[in-house]
Amino acid sequence: MEAILQAYEAALDRLEAELAAYGREENLWKVTGQINNSGGNLILHLVGNLNHFIGAQLGDTGYVRDRPAEFADKNVPRQELTTRIASTRAMLRDVLARFSNDDLNRIVEAPALDEPASLERWILHLLGHLHYHLGQLSYHRRIVEGDS
Repeated sequence: MEAILQAYEAALDRLEAELAAYGREENLWKVTGQINNSGGNLILHLVGNLNHFIGAQLGDTGYVRDRPAEFADKNVPRQELTTRIASTRAMLRDVLARFSNDDLNRIVEAPALDEPASLERWILHLLGHLHYHLGQLSYHRRIVEGDS
């Protein structure tokens, strides 16, 4: 389980770095061409997704997800996004620390997989989702900021 937590930590480090790399805060919320989701909305979606599936469903944190708001909210200040990432990191540390390596074979509900799956498969699927959107975030930033 330690390796999984380290992988999440590294992904959240990258998420924080991408957020910080936006030179102009307003660029977080730009959409252009065929890109429908802004960088800010991708960040809101990522923290919402993790807090819902890992926090609320696996860790009983009480988090209530508003998925439409993850894509509809605009102009959330960068500092607020940073705070939400930090809160998500703390939640992940807490919830994932509750599981042992033996728990990884336990079958859990995995809605995005359309069938129950092992805890390990579900947590790794969610990590893959995080990385998928990290790539989109990097691409978005480079387009709106003009970076190569």
